[in-house]
Amino acid sequence: MAILVVGSIALDTIETPFGKREDILGGSATYFSYAASFFDKVCLVGVVGEDFPQEHIDLLKSRWINTEGLQVIKGKTFRWIGSYEGDMDIATTHSTCLNVFETFQPIIPKKYRDLDIVFLANIDPDLQIGVLSQVNKPRLTICDTMNLWISIKKDSLTKLLGMVDIAVMNEGEARMYANTPNLIKAARHVLKQGPKYVVIKKGENGAMIMSDQFFFTMPGFPIEDVRDPTGAGDTFAGGFVGYLSKSGKVDKASLKKALVYGSVMAAFNVEDFSLDRMKRLDDREIEDRYLEYVNLTNFHF
Repeated sequence: MAILVVGSIALDTIETPFGKREDILGGSATYFSYAASFFDKVCLVGVVGEDFPQEHIDLLKSRWINTEGLQVIKGKTFRWIGSYEGDMDIATTHSTCLNVFETFQPIIPKKYRDLDIVFLANIDPDLQIGVLSQVNKPRLTICDTMNLWISIKKDSLTKLLGMVDIAVMNEGEARMYANTPNLIKAARHVLKQGPKYVVIKKGENGAMIMSDQFFFTMPGFPIEDVRDPTGAGDTFAGGFVGYLSKSGKVDKASLKKALVYGSVMAAFNVEDFSLDRMKRLDDREIEDRYLEYVNLTNFHF
């Protein structure tokens, strides 16, 4: 199978207690694609400016990520400047320059339109709906979002939720969308809008998934050396969707395993800036950490 992902590609400047990096590779589609590529083929749709380094495109291609849907247009690439302090749980945004991303209109190449799985990374929900109108009956559709769209485009987001199979949110977004502090109630509220499943990311506290038929929650993988949490949620989604694509199944067992693989991939990503840790990653490490997670959470004696 193969995965279509549509989202942002960015150049980030990030400062954490472990240092500062300028103009490093970022963006929701970037993190998702790289993580998912460890499990299955990925076809990327996004936009960058003329200033986007060729070495970053080459890096994506080195993971067999198809970049034919990457638009390179006149202007500057989307840039984000942010920092983290203390436990690095929340990012402080200092500057957001959308640049060419401000007028991004996703165009799905013809060869991408019959792909089995579509992941709509965090972009305007109207654009996400537009992507769904360009594809032909995918087997599985998944969307991510952010608090901005809940604030200014909730009606469009609600419409989108009724068009996808799986909705992915972090805990703050779920509480905000459902207007409740309780995550169980929030998940049920999201389900009422139409998706078959809702996944709620809880950062270092793990993740949960709910449908009308089952509920599963898991802790996060314990990490001693967190250097940059940027892209952790997108990397989680990449591992989650990537495993589902590889398994070819969407049942209770595969969804649970996908949640664990998502947590495993996110845990690797936060160990260094940008994709630096992911570049050093191999399949054996992923499987070893997956088994380590299983042993850590096994309570049978």
